[in-house]
Amino acid sequence: MAKCDVCGNDYWMAFEVRTTSGDKYTFDCFECAIQRLAPECEHCRCRIIGHGVEVEGRFFCCAHCAREGAAALGQQIRDTVGMHPG
Repeated sequence: MAKCDVCGNDYWMAFEVRTTSGDKYTFDCFECAIQRLAPECEHCRCRIIGHGVEVEGRFFCCAHCAREGAAALGQQIRDTVGMHPG
């Protein structure tokens, strides 16, 4: 068995994640992996679990947070999922 690097749970179905920088982590669930590896939105502080939005090297979970938290460039960001054309 392997111990989770976040919660310490010793679990027979634990899994390992290797990053491109060569770091190696062991987790017992995706929740712990997200807590350790997912970036944090610079505006609302939630974990970014998807593509998110990057503005001038800063990371946000959505277009709303990018508009609220970034400089003038953030005002150009719009969510497109579910929007109707036209």
